[in-house]
Amino acid sequence: MKYLRILAVLIVLSTSVLSVQQVKAQCAVCTTNIETNTANGGKQGNGLNHGIMYLLAAPYLAIAVIGVIWYKKYRRKNVPIKMGAERLNLN
Repeated sequence: MKYLRILAVLIVLSTSVLSVQQVKAQCAVCTTNIETNTANGGKQGNGLNHGIMYLLAAPYLAIAVIGVIWYKKYRRKNVPIKMGAERLNLN
């Protein structure tokens, strides 16, 4: 049963890697505009790339800020541990 599961995962991964297709994430007007601008020496493509990176980083930055706020608010500070002679059972 374990080998069958591993074989199924390998088949799915190999199929997803081998069936790569080229996709265009821009509309036809944007693509044409960028291509003609960069062919004429323009910098519009760089601006578009920076905008895409900004949009990509924004959710990660928001989650990081929320995580830091949560950590600072809910972490324990100066909690005394008074166990004395009590036995500690780790089971």
